[in-house]
Amino acid sequence: MAVNYSIVSNFMVVFIISRLLSTVGKSKPPAHSLPSKLSNMLRTDPDTISAASADFGNIVRETPAAVLHPSCPEDIAALVRFVCDGSNPSVPFAIAARGRGHSVRGQAMARGGVVVDMTALARHRGGAAIAVSWSRLLGHYADVGGGQLWRDVLEETLRHGLAPVSWTDYLYLTVGGTLSNAGISGQTFRYGPQISNVYEMDVITGTGELMTCSPDKNPELFYSVLGGLGQFGIITRARIALDRAPKRVKWVRMLYSDFSAFTTDQEHLISKNGRDQDGALDYVEGLLLMHKGPPDSWRSSFFPRSDHPGIVSLLNRHKIVYCLEVAKYYDDLTQNTVNKDLENLFQGLSHIPEFVFQKDVAYVDFLDRVREGELKLTAQGLWDVPHPWLNLFVPKSRISDFNDGVFKDIILERSITTGTVLIYPMNRNKWDDRMSAVVPDEDVFYTVGFLHSSGFDDWQRFDLQNKELLSFCEDAGIEVKHYLPNFGNEQEWTRHFGSKWRTFCNRKTRFDPKMIFSPGQRIFNRNQSM
Repeated sequence: MAVNYSIVSNFMVVFIISRLLSTVGKSKPPAHSLPSKLSNMLRTDPDTISAASADFGNIVRETPAAVLHPSCPEDIAALVRFVCDGSNPSVPFAIAARGRGHSVRGQAMARGGVVVDMTALARHRGGAAIAVSWSRLLGHYADVGGGQLWRDVLEETLRHGLAPVSWTDYLYLTVGGTLSNAGISGQTFRYGPQISNVYEMDVITGTGELMTCSPDKNPELFYSVLGGLGQFGIITRARIALDRAPKRVKWVRMLYSDFSAFTTDQEHLISKNGRDQDGALDYVEGLLLMHKGPPDSWRSSFFPRSDHPGIVSLLNRHKIVYCLEVAKYYDDLTQNTVNKDLENLFQGLSHIPEFVFQKDVAYVDFLDRVREGELKLTAQGLWDVPHPWLNLFVPKSRISDFNDGVFKDIILERSITTGTVLIYPMNRNKWDDRMSAVVPDEDVFYTVGFLHSSGFDDWQRFDLQNKELLSFCEDAGIEVKHYLPNFGNEQEWTRHFGSKWRTFCNRKTRFDPKMIFSPGQRIFNRNQSM
């Protein structure tokens, strides 16, 4: 007789949990059984376990005991309460909330514990977990389930002529996942990261309590969770700020051979950052083009084929070319002024005059631009490969030193060109220091993202390059901060959080006293693999 491994019995779940407890030195089974509804949502079939044992990085593998497919937030809260209120409350097992698993070093995993599939909430609710509303105090906003994809949020809010203002470059991530980190992109200089555009959240704490929090209600929990790397609670609902949605985008790229001119122009453009400043840009990013790499990658398929020879010649002369990428949104009300606005903004810029490229695209197509590349790589079998990424925040005062020591020395010397290297500035005043997220202590700092792809047998080459450039920063006294951090000991985490470390620890004690959440981050549960 065939056995259905998709749903495990209540007895089996109790056995699993008993075994989990016994692995840390306690063999006594729980005094009470798991609620039958919850046991029917726990899966241990090989395919489910295998999927939850890997992430986008494809470097770390950690096998959980089970995966929970909740139908509502209360299911997650019930699991947390069961873990914390069992017969061995001093040795609970770990729980990791997982959205799309877009982490690169196992941050969304729970070895020997339970992974909570947050996207199951959206599936059970049939997409109805996105509700657009208006209030006199807040204006327009959307209440969004933590397991919803930002792409779904975009689609639903556009039905009302509205949209969030702050995005990530890739939209197929969950709301709870990006808010647990920060959520950054080219809009961050003007609108702040996604965590700066949240009014309210529902959060399940480490005691199994479902709490609503905002700057006025349970503010300590609110600020803890935003950028908190999943350490303090599981986000099940977020109230997101909305604004009138544009219809189209003027999308422009300019090339530079001089790094100082490139950064000076970037910093000038982000200085015009008023949220209600009609003439300001809506998006500013930048990327490196390397002389041994193609001028068009899946990420930058932008330049006309007829201009490729000129770009290649430029790359051969300068080895590295810096590409400034900007966007200005418009709609029916501003279509007659958008070109003049861009003309005014571009006056005095120092790009190479003959290398300016422009597109006019639909707003949705611009925001969803990475998806096309993903589908192409998936069809070629090149998406589900190792991604030894490294994302850093670099202080403005040291970005020139970083260019000389990292881009011109290490990157050119190693000649590893598979993947995109991003570089663009942000304004610190768009970040709220009460939140858990950490950024450099300068008014302007740069995001530098090494978004590499590799084969399964050579990702270590990129890892060595990452370590080399971090060693350079250490020796040169460049105080970088990691975005999507990955550390293995308390000393490194203490240094990363700096003055926030003690607050971070106190918040952990308050909101997750058993330290059950997000063990894959290896902050308080450092027995996870590197």
